[in-house]
Amino acid sequence: MPPYSVGEAGRIGFTSRREIGHGALGERSIMAVIPTQAEFPYTIRVVSEILSSNGSTSMAATCGSTLALMDAGVPIKKPVAGIAMGMVSDGTKYVILTDILGLEDFSGDMDFKVAGTDSGITGIQLDVKVLGITENQIKEVFERAKKARLFILEKMIAVVGTGKKAVSEYAPKIEQVQVPVEKIGEIIGPGGRVIKSIIATTGATVDVEDSGIVTISGTDKDAVAKAVEWVKGIVREVKVGEIFEEAEVKRVLPFGAFVEFLPGKEGMVHVSKMA
Repeated sequence: MPPYSVGEAGRIGFTSRREIGHGALGERSIMAVIPTQAEFPYTIRVVSEILSSNGSTSMAATCGSTLALMDAGVPIKKPVAGIAMGMVSDGTKYVILTDILGLEDFSGDMDFKVAGTDSGITGIQLDVKVLGITENQIKEVFERAKKARLFILEKMIAVVGTGKKAVSEYAPKIEQVQVPVEKIGEIIGPGGRVIKSIIATTGATVDVEDSGIVTISGTDKDAVAKAVEWVKGIVREVKVGEIFEEAEVKRVLPFGAFVEFLPGKEGMVHVSKMA
């Protein structure tokens, strides 16, 4: 939010108090709908640039962030919109204002920002220049803010719809696999031999956490899928009677052949069982 966006002259190059405060409110308003790490294992960074301001930039940033997240394929729980409510009073009478401008914020008695979805509020911030506001005034603000919020959400959804179902094809592909903690050693292998083999063969990146979460990432979707199947194969418990249609013969001996039916798992097929 550069100084010229509000008609001021000032230095550019450091984060102002206004930017920190507005960013914190926008982040809090959006945080309630952000997917968990398990649902969306990406780092999310949203940047809002305000080039001109004559109203609530934090609420504009909240609406813009929602549109950006949906367009980027982030599976947010619900769209979020925000509105700034104001009030002008003379001590006995008052008027509630919706979507206040800069002059109404400066000359008015209240700046009440309300952000949320169609089913609830996710963030609020209240500044008052009077001794306080009544319960009835707060109730009226919330009622009018909801009406305005639903109107904005309707316009936003008309533009972006339900959002993209997946991230860009150019974004790194990330998959997570939960494995038993006692199987971590099998994935890593002696001296890291197994995990290094997975990375070298597929070209994907494999990270194993102590909790048993294996994160597999890469720019090639097929490489990631191959690495995922490899990891799942390592930790899979084989049952007697299972049939594996794809296998690789590793060694042939006079009494039979050793066949790799899963990554790192071999079994012997006796010569009497060969067709």
